[in-house]
Amino acid sequence: MSHYFITSTGTEIGKTLVTAGLAHQYGYKAFKPIISGVTASTMEGSDTHILAEAQGLPLTLETWNTLSPLRYKAPLAPSMAAELEHKPLCYEKLLDLCQHWLNEHSSCLIEGVGGSFVPLVGDKLVADWIKDLNLSCYLVVGSYLGTISHTLATIEAQISRGIKTEKIFMSESAGDRQPDLQRTALEIEKLTNCSVTVIPRIRSNNPWKELPPLQ
Repeated sequence: MSHYFITSTGTEIGKTLVTAGLAHQYGYKAFKPIISGVTASTMEGSDTHILAEAQGLPLTLETWNTLSPLRYKAPLAPSMAAELEHKPLCYEKLLDLCQHWLNEHSSCLIEGVGGSFVPLVGDKLVADWIKDLNLSCYLVVGSYLGTISHTLATIEAQISRGIKTEKIFMSESAGDRQPDLQRTALEIEKLTNCSVTVIPRIRSNNPWKELPPLQ
């Protein structure tokens, strides 16, 4: 095991499910330094809450401050949420927080916010964050119609920035009218030359506990 950045092609795709599943199955330490759409009193059910449970951590303010120190109330991109709160994100502080986490743990995951090209502050995007940490990424994608195009575009854009996609996790999207799961995964594998692990939709309060092995 080593260090990886968990990113995706968009929001509400399944990054936290994959991050929590990997932490639960393989003992990774998981860190999501930026989260929006929360307050100290509304962390229940949040991505940070899920990551805490997957790592067996207490559901306390201290845990929220450890796992997600940069929190915003509005459910928006960090650049927009920070502007509303007059609390701009300090990019150098973000890198320092992540580097400390990487130095403290032998194998850990850093979960991003939204997709790889979400704006953070100024001209900095999540992709810059990945690149500046010098990490390979696990890319989480959906299975909806259009995901092949979104996946290829994200990977090619990451390649242009020198970011390596180590593996793709395809999380089954909600809805009855979806393309065939396995055929979509095979098409993405063929076009990206990157292995794809398919994650079927799991209807459970804690789906990360019931995932198949994330190999």
